[in-house]
Amino acid sequence: MRLTIRGWAVVVVVLASVVMAWQYGPRALNAVVTPLLVVLVAGLVVTARADRPEISRPPVDDGFVGDQRTVDLEIETNATVAATIHEPVDDGLSIDRTDADTADDSSDAGRSLVLETILEGDDRFSYEIRLTDRGERQTGPLTITISDVFGLVERRFSDEQRTSVLVYPRVHELAGAAGTDFQTLVETTDRRARDEFDHLREYRRGDALSDVNWKAAAKRPDGDLVVTEYARDENVGSALIAADCPPGWANELATAVASVTTHLLEGGVNVGLNVPDGDYEPDSGAAHYRELLAQLATLEAGELEERQRQQADVLVQADADGTRVVVNGRVLPFDQLTERDGTGWNEPADHERDSGSESGVAT
Repeated sequence: MRLTIRGWAVVVVVLASVVMAWQYGPRALNAVVTPLLVVLVAGLVVTARADRPEISRPPVDDGFVGDQRTVDLEIETNATVAATIHEPVDDGLSIDRTDADTADDSSDAGRSLVLETILEGDDRFSYEIRLTDRGERQTGPLTITISDVFGLVERRFSDEQRTSVLVYPRVHELAGAAGTDFQTLVETTDRRARDEFDHLREYRRGDALSDVNWKAAAKRPDGDLVVTEYARDENVGSALIAADCPPGWANELATAVASVTTHLLEGGVNVGLNVPDGDYEPDSGAAHYRELLAQLATLEAGELEERQRQQADVLVQADADGTRVVVNGRVLPFDQLTERDGTGWNEPADHERDSGSESGVAT
């Protein structure tokens, strides 16, 4: 607890009044000194009696670069007090300033929330952040400075809790002419899945007519329909992506791999991933997709063994020569796959290269 500049000004006025009262008599100065003393003492009492605010933070959903998220702060106090709330955000996040109450004229604008308000017991505050760089990002820690209604005395509380948000790489739609190679890959894996015969069984309601084995049904004496069952092989209908890059190119690599992964999963292909800091078996579904995106959000530079590159169905690499994707022995520049002209699944942004020691990655 400490006096504000305004509080020290009151102290100076009171002391000066006391000196003047000692020299010239107290009667004329009582009307000034007494109210100031009452206000100052009241401010000290009110601020001293204020308990530490209870702060809770609902979780924030993960998102892609360019997305916007809402950060909620729930603050509980035991009294009505004036307060200034200050909360910084990590690199890779920026605060969207749509409310004049959150304006900050400092050079750190966009990187911290400054809000002057009145806390009245149970309060909830929200502000918007924009996800600007991939990685594991955080908001906080929160600092609350409370004061009396006259702003004479203040007390500062710090809360070490933080709100975490995982920022996935930007995903671009593979809409370029070269994207037909990926469509061919999808169709090839689908054909492989249908070439693995296992056995015949009786037709059941809901079975696709395309799976009916008409030749076998014609040979049955009862004429009942039969359906072809295909072998379930974990390697059938799947694609393994391998990706690596030298230091300084992890952002480009993560963006390309995320785009290729999304394209293949949406084409019905089970996708596996082999990167320097993680291996994932081919699979599909929302949970697997999020797992791969989480890995790519914190992807760091590194080199794979040549054996790992050779085993991959899709090889993605990034370096000073550009970002490229190798499919079925053909090298495809990533820019050609996306026809990057401002189209993409997320709002477009400049394709920035991280420099030096992976500045876009939380460690």
